Amino acid sequence: MAEAGKLWQGLDQAGLDAQVNLRARWPHHPEVFARWASASALARAQIPRRLDLAYGPSAGETLDFFPAGGTTPGPAPLLVFIHGGYWQALDKGDFSYLAPPFVEAGIAVASVNYDLAPKVSIAVMVEQIDRALAWIGQHAAELGCDRTRIVVAGHSAGGHLATLALLREGARAADRGQAPLLRAGVSISGVYDLLPISLSYHQQVLRITESEVRDLSPLRRQAQRCRPLLVAVGSTETPEFLRQQDALVAQWRALDLPVEVVALEGRDHFNAADALAERDHALHKATVALLRG
Repeated sequence: MAEAGKLWQGLDQAGLDAQVNLRARWPHHPEVFARWASASALARAQIPRRLDLAYGPSAGETLDFFPAGGTTPGPAPLLVFIHGGYWQALDKGDFSYLAPPFVEAGIAVASVNYDLAPKVSIAVMVEQIDRALAWIGQHAAELGCDRTRIVVAGHSAGGHLATLALLREGARAADRGQAPLLRAGVSISGVYDLLPISLSYHQQVLRITESEVRDLSPLRRQAQRCRPLLVAVGSTETPEFLRQQDALVAQWRALDLPVEVVALEGRDHFNAADALAERDHALHKATVALLRG
């Protein structure tokens, strides 16, 4: 039983809200968002792209595709990126800036949108990501991509969706006796337990249900098998984000599931995402290795 007045990990309401109010903790976030937008507009202007491809019936079910560059023969590996924003904000176009380093390395990139809260629930978003991945698998050949070398990645809420997609897609493939579509997953500053989010001020918009906490929290789904997952969290992030990653890594290692950690020293919640596109950073190199392996 929780201590009187305490909601989560010894925190009261104000303490928990502070742990998950990332924009308040890092008030420079508008400058980060502006930098992302500027760099993403430049990326879209400079490299080939196919924007707003529909993968489902909803207006939010679209993706941007950046074909692989270079002259390597044959189908290219594909990185599928899912943006964050606490399931309530941001857009696939804000993260076009991640594409150029991968494209230059002969790797295609898809940046995925999904409908946001309060329009839809997290459960609907999860289904939309499933739909996006199924569409990508069906259209991989015409996109010039290798269906056996697809990695899903995400940041923050996108890390939650990417990790869950890896678990769900792998479980469905096992039930069908087939090889999983996804080769691996990459989660940056991910959310792995929805319970503390449901106890925080975010609940006013997200309206997370008990079944969503149970079924859609990676930490509450003890998979028996899974493709490799690469996780990273900024060293200056809130204790709750650090705790959640530590808990996931401990759980997966105890289950003998393949999980690796990349350190993001000195990074906060927002510039943690940038490491994915920095050619000399260990996170970028490790992701490229997963795609090429």
